[in-house]
Amino acid sequence: MVIANGDQNPGQRDSFDVEIVRELKKQTQQSFNKLYLRYASLLFGVILKLVPSREAAEDILQETFVKIWKSIDQYDADKGRLFTWMSCLARNTAKDYLKGKNFAKSSKNDDIDSVYAQVNDAHYFRYNTDIIGLRELIAVLSDSQKQIVNMVYFQGYTQVEVSDELHIPLGTVKSKIRLAVKALRYYFV
Repeated sequence: MVIANGDQNPGQRDSFDVEIVRELKKQTQQSFNKLYLRYASLLFGVILKLVPSREAAEDILQETFVKIWKSIDQYDADKGRLFTWMSCLARNTAKDYLKGKNFAKSSKNDDIDSVYAQVNDAHYFRYNTDIIGLRELIAVLSDSQKQIVNMVYFQGYTQVEVSDELHIPLGTVKSKIRLAVKALRYYFV
């Protein structure tokens, strides 16, 4: 991705925006390419602040540019700058993704070996569960407790979803979690 040229003064940016909007309304491929080269990295940064996955953020960026292409006639220069309008589209597209079923399902599919933690705004690190001893610690649990703890605490399932998935009563799920936490608590004191 090309980073937008930050050494231009606001007047030069505004004239570029006026020209590119005029060209975009004609639906030329060249205008779209110019717009993408100019703003892709900036919009990608906006999206990455909301979406933790680079792969998902790249998809959202592409979807954002499709929306820009299709709705450029809705842009009104009197209401704000082009970048402001586009970044609003990017944020809304990212928020829609985060609300969607695909995000919820993909986050549930993480297993115990792929747990990430966010540090600051855009930096992530991966928990290495073997180093912190979590795998060995969970090994003291029964197989059914391990399965339920993994599903609830590391894959993001609700207790009701675990009950449905494993075809066991909700009360049993709750009891096994309570007993597992009680057993693990012994190792933390």
